[in-house]
Amino acid sequence: MAPELVPAALKPASFTKPVTLPTRAYVTFLAGNGDYVKGVVGLAKGLRKVKTAYPLVVAVLPDVPEEHRRILEDQGCIVREIEPVYPPENQTQFAMAYYVINYSKLRIWEFVEYSKMIYLDGDIQVFDNIDHLFDLPDGYFYAVMDCFCEKTWSHTPQYKIGYCQQCPDRVKWPAEMGQPPALYFNAGMFVFEPSISTYHDLLSTLKVTPPTPFAEQDFLNMYFKDIYKPIPPVYNLVLAMLWRHPENIELEKVKVVHYCAAGSKPWRYTGKEENMQREDIKMLVKKWWDIYNDESLDYKKPLANGEAEPVNLQPFIAALSEAGAVKYVTAPSAA
Repeated sequence: MAPELVPAALKPASFTKPVTLPTRAYVTFLAGNGDYVKGVVGLAKGLRKVKTAYPLVVAVLPDVPEEHRRILEDQGCIVREIEPVYPPENQTQFAMAYYVINYSKLRIWEFVEYSKMIYLDGDIQVFDNIDHLFDLPDGYFYAVMDCFCEKTWSHTPQYKIGYCQQCPDRVKWPAEMGQPPALYFNAGMFVFEPSISTYHDLLSTLKVTPPTPFAEQDFLNMYFKDIYKPIPPVYNLVLAMLWRHPENIELEKVKVVHYCAAGSKPWRYTGKEENMQREDIKMLVKKWWDIYNDESLDYKKPLANGEAEPVNLQPFIAALSEAGAVKYVTAPSAA
């Protein structure tokens, strides 16, 4: 029997009470000087397109260059530097090397100026407003269940016997193996409440917890298993769900897409990797680029009176003038 999902709130985001605005935020994580900054820029513009009421905080490691920080600030992001978090050195051999740095995400529990936050990986795009998730009851950890059908899970008993929590009735969990494993979420997107006590407990627990292949995702699943509540997959579409569990996905209703499959990062997309020639994948990559390239979604710093900073049209007019006479037509009022 499939686990019960926490339903999405039905009320429109515009009904969110303004009094709570300063205490909520989206948050993402960035490390190094690579091209992931493009993903975060795309995320910032995507959140702006869906008219979120809340800011995007970017937790950056010290190795993120100043140039990238300025790009993010120019897109209206709140850039906040954090220190790296590592498990004990003698234990890291069990984790995939490129995931080890992700333990630094634990620092976001220290952002206690916010009462509730929604974490989003930098390879995620938001295509519909999800502000209503902030109104989910406090005291729980909300995220979307993961899928165990890809080869990256070959180290797990679930993969070895063909069991997946996305379709628990297709292959039953063998009685001789005891109780089925606890529900397991994908940590690319989750709703949480920052807390200093939780932050310190996370770090102290990490020191005595041997890392596993999926590093901080496995750790968070272990730590929050007793208060985890699943939310529908529309809030974090892991792309493999499109070919592993299409019966569970209504693509036109998906609000959040996680470009985490091999070859799916839009800013690196070639279409050559397995499953990347699918029409639905190409469509989702195009949708990401449409947002990233949309200059109208660039952040416009508000002036003191609340109006957006005026755009200098002179270079544009001059360029048109060079091409010939320009006739102006008064635009109708937008009011």
